[in-house]
Amino acid sequence: QVRLVESGGGLVQAGGSLRLSCAASGIIFRINTMGWYRQAPGKKRELVASISGTSITNYADFVKGRSTISRDNARNTVYLQMNNLKPDDTAVYYCSVISGGYWGQGTQVTVSS
Repeated sequence: QVRLVESGGGLVQAGGSLRLSCAASGIIFRINTMGWYRQAPGKKRELVASISGTSITNYADFVKGRSTISRDNARNTVYLQMNNLKPDDTAVYYCSVISGGYWGQGTQVTVSS
């Protein structure tokens, strides 16, 4: 059974930073492309960043230069470091096994102005 457990969300002021973590189980983590998505109220879920099994990364334009996705295959964990957060970054952030179509339960990120 695939399980993805996100953590690290919270309330932060604009300009602040957060580090999201996603611990995966039930998959061969090291070969899977992992991703972080977000969904704000009333909006569609959108890709924030992804990282392949060989650590090739991809970022949405709205986080380029502000966020870093990384993975620790020994810990079956993927991270999203977010810096210089803006109120528009407020959303529920979801971890995903992109190549398998699995999702975590999400973690709320709220950025106050």
